[in-house]
Amino acid sequence: MSQNKNNNAVWNTRIKKKTSNIFKKVGSSIEVDKRLYKEDIFTSVSHAEMLYKQKIITIKIKDKILWGLKRIQNEIERKKFKFDRDLEDIHMNIENRLFELIGNDAGYLHSARSRNDQVVTDLKLWIKKSSTEIDNLLLKVIKSLIKISEKNIYSIMPGFTHLKNAQPISLAHYFLSNVEMFKRDQFRFSCSMKSLNQNPLGAGAFSGTSFNIDRWYTTKKLKFKEPTNNSLDTVSDRDFVLDFLYNSSVCSMHISRIAEELIIWNSDQFKFISLKDNIVTGSSIMPQKKNPDTLEFLRGKTGSIFGNLFSMLTIVKGLPISYFKDLQDDKDLVFRSFDNLKNCLIIFDEVINGVIVNKKVMLEAAKVGFTTATDFADALVKNMNFSFREAYMLTAKVVNLAEKKNLALNELGHEDLKKIIPKISLDVMQNLDLKNSVNSKKSYGGTSFENIKKMIRKHKKEIK
Repeated sequence: MSQNKNNNAVWNTRIKKKTSNIFKKVGSSIEVDKRLYKEDIFTSVSHAEMLYKQKIITIKIKDKILWGLKRIQNEIERKKFKFDRDLEDIHMNIENRLFELIGNDAGYLHSARSRNDQVVTDLKLWIKKSSTEIDNLLLKVIKSLIKISEKNIYSIMPGFTHLKNAQPISLAHYFLSNVEMFKRDQFRFSCSMKSLNQNPLGAGAFSGTSFNIDRWYTTKKLKFKEPTNNSLDTVSDRDFVLDFLYNSSVCSMHISRIAEELIIWNSDQFKFISLKDNIVTGSSIMPQKKNPDTLEFLRGKTGSIFGNLFSMLTIVKGLPISYFKDLQDDKDLVFRSFDNLKNCLIIFDEVINGVIVNKKVMLEAAKVGFTTATDFADALVKNMNFSFREAYMLTAKVVNLAEKKNLALNELGHEDLKKIIPKISLDVMQNLDLKNSVNSKKSYGGTSFENIKKMIRKHKKEIK
């Protein structure tokens, strides 16, 4: 009996009337899931080899199936394959073409499996591959951040709280904070890859199969760690999709936060940085403009990546435990998040390599807002035996005096300070120097120059 002879759906023997055109249109996922063709063929090859090993099919049938699948993959990669929307998805498109190539023996391939376990297997394999690609892009970004950090160890800038000047830090310390964020992103993707490393193939529609299959064999072939434990959970599980979408969302959020900061720094009010011409655009009416559109693109794409996560959460929140058509959208959401995040990481790496630091402007900005006030208070504690709260209140009075006189803290005279702290020594004054302030933060993880050098060495060692 020849299958799909007229490109009909496989269930047409049971369902007599044709599917309505509108449902055929919305029900077809081939334009989305054809991206899974490599994974689907890889899964089918492993499944066929297992069927032969278990004596469910003969070697002749197995060899014909493997030849046909190889031919199909070659046709797709050479863009010679015709994808048919009437056949719904990538699985049925490949199966139909296999029937055309090898005849009725193609029908044996679907023994002991369902599209339900097939699609979960394909998508897990695709996410594993794509997570590795994201990890490599993150590594490239981290290397670029380390490189710009090395160039700016001694570049001093104001650190902010509430966007108000707070304490001076090294610019390298700022860029290394970005490294920490992206390393956590790498860790999240890595953990998710371990979590999804169970083989769904063999779960069938949801209850398993009566065929004498060997799920450990396909597990090894497909490079999973172990088979899934419960067939019902296997086909309904989309936690691994949510994990990927969540990881993508957090990573894009990190990019967006940094993009926002660099947009502010690039503004004419801050002028902390400028951007090379290859990462800016112009205006249609204002000839002088150089707009940070790449950074705004990075910030904007975060919204759509967040939306994909929320869409998937909403889809699965009300589903009973089994497979439902609702889950068809999982692939589109995953693919769109991956594409956006991949582009964002590539663009972000170009941006970091296109940042020009205005060191003098940053240094001058660090002098504004009494940024060494905390250092002064700390010095009173260490040198004059005040409690920190006493030192805090005395320093606040010193700041008020400097503000009244329109002077920086280090411009106050010794006599001025003695009016507030009669026994103050000149030694305390050295703590008001910006460089000394930065270099005094020697606690582990602090902004001192030596700490930064150690941290750069640590990161370089870890990424080798």
